[in-house]
Amino acid sequence: MNKYTTRATIEGTSFFDTFISVNKEGKKRLGIRFYRWLSVILIHVVFILSYWVDLQVLEGTLSGSRFLGFHLIDPFMTLQVFAAHHQIPINLAIGTITIVIVYLLIGGRAYCSWVCPYTILGEISEKWHQTLVHKKIIKERFFDYKIKYIFWSIFLVLAFFTGFLVFETFNIVGILSRALIYGYSLALLFVVAVFLMDIFFSQRAWCRYVCPVGTTYSFIGWPSATKVVWDDRCDHCRVCSDVCLVPHVLEITKKNANVENKKTVSIISGDCTLCGRCIEVCHTDALNYETKLKKLI
Repeated sequence: MNKYTTRATIEGTSFFDTFISVNKEGKKRLGIRFYRWLSVILIHVVFILSYWVDLQVLEGTLSGSRFLGFHLIDPFMTLQVFAAHHQIPINLAIGTITIVIVYLLIGGRAYCSWVCPYTILGEISEKWHQTLVHKKIIKERFFDYKIKYIFWSIFLVLAFFTGFLVFETFNIVGILSRALIYGYSLALLFVVAVFLMDIFFSQRAWCRYVCPVGTTYSFIGWPSATKVVWDDRCDHCRVCSDVCLVPHVLEITKKNANVENKKTVSIISGDCTLCGRCIEVCHTDALNYETKLKKLI
C-alpha cells in the first residue's frame, strides 16, 4: 500500500494492503501490521512447541505462563483471584509485577495488538463489517467507550461474591489461547458468537466496549514509556481515525482540536494499543512512535 497516493481507509483498501508499505522513495517494505501479526503468531507457536515438544520456553497460556522459568500472569487474572479469594499467591504477585513492568516500558495496551490472538480475527471482522455497512446491509453502531469500565467492575464484583473467576468462562483471549495450545473445545462457540457480533452488530465491539483484559492494560498504558506522537504536519484528513481500533484516542487529529499551538503532542490515552495502523496510513507522516527510554540511553 502506498499511503501517499491512497486514502487508506478500512473500506478503501484490500485486506492485505497494509502488510506491505511503500515509502516516499517508492521502495516497498514490510508494514507494521505484518510485524504485529508475526508477533502474535510466533508467540503462540512458541506456546504450542513448549507444550507439544517440551521446548520449555513459554509454557502455559496468555492468562498465566512461565517464560524460561519466570512467571508471567495477566493482571486482570490476578485481580480476579484477589476478588474471589481475598489473597494473592506469591507466584501470581511476581508474575503480575513482571508483566506490569514490561508493559510500562513497551506501552500498556500494546498487548491487545501485538499479543492477543483475537486481534487477527478482529481485523477480519472489521473488514467484513465495513463491507456490509457500505452495501447498506447493516447499520454502523457506536457506543460510549467508557462502558468498558462497567463491564470491568461487573466481572470483579461477580468474582468477589461467587468466589469464582467468572470472567474466565467468557475470556476469549484465554479460550483462543487454550484452543491453539491444547486443542479446541466447545468454548470456541463463544468466540464465534463474539466474532459475529463484531461483524453484524458493532465494529470491534468486544475489544472496544467489553473486554476487561484490555481495560486493565489501558490503566498501565497511561504512564507507559512508549507512545504514539502527533505533529502539526497533520492535515486533519481523519483517515487514521477510520482505521483505529479505539478512534477516540485520535481526537487530536480533528481540525478543532485544542493543541495549544504545540508542534508535537503525545497521545497519552491508555486506550491506545500502539498497533501502528494510524502511522501506516498517515500520508503526511504526522504520526509516529516515540519512547522515553531513548532519553535513558
